[in-house]
Amino acid sequence: MTLAQAHKKQFGRLSFPFKIYDSNGNMTYFEDRKGYWSKAEYDSNGNETYFANSTGFWSKREYDSNGNVTYHENSKGTIRG
Repeated sequence: MTLAQAHKKQFGRLSFPFKIYDSNGNMTYFEDRKGYWSKAEYDSNGNETYFANSTGFWSKREYDSNGNVTYHENSKGTIRG
């Protein structure tokens, strides 16, 4: 069950695209009518630290104190840093 399906089950209604934002305004979840979804996590500076979607793609990033990417890894085998 996707997050949107769980929301519909609990609240009885749903509109697409289904989006969830964190308290800083970053979109942490997205789902469209066809079932594609993506989710993301952010650090305290608003930098995306994790991303995954329904196609199986994912990526992880780490940042220095200036917001520069110091490490990047993804499901395609890319590793930097």
